[in-house]
Amino acid sequence: MADPSGEPTGTMSKRDLFLGLVQSFQQAAMQQMGKTVNPFTQKIERDMAHAKLSIDMLEMIEERTAGNLTGEEVRFLKHVLTELRLNYVAELERPEQPEQPEQPKP
Repeated sequence: MADPSGEPTGTMSKRDLFLGLVQSFQQAAMQQMGKTVNPFTQKIERDMAHAKLSIDMLEMIEERTAGNLTGEEVRFLKHVLTELRLNYVAELERPEQPEQPEQPKP
């Protein structure tokens, strides 16, 4: 919802919205690398092409917002990108594991 000036009437600041956007891409990339469970399928799934796309999106955000972020926002974005890049390389070096059939529960 927006007020007559077009500003959102919610309580989240632009800083909070930016950090939330970065966290959304971070979570997506971690899920796509198989580091977290897909909340829809309840399975660990690996899609390295989409993980790279999520990282590339954050890199684009970093480039396009250069000079317009606070120190805290810059540090957070750089930290997230570093973490994702390190995890991405580690996952590329890890051999692809075949799907494990689900074990029947006793």
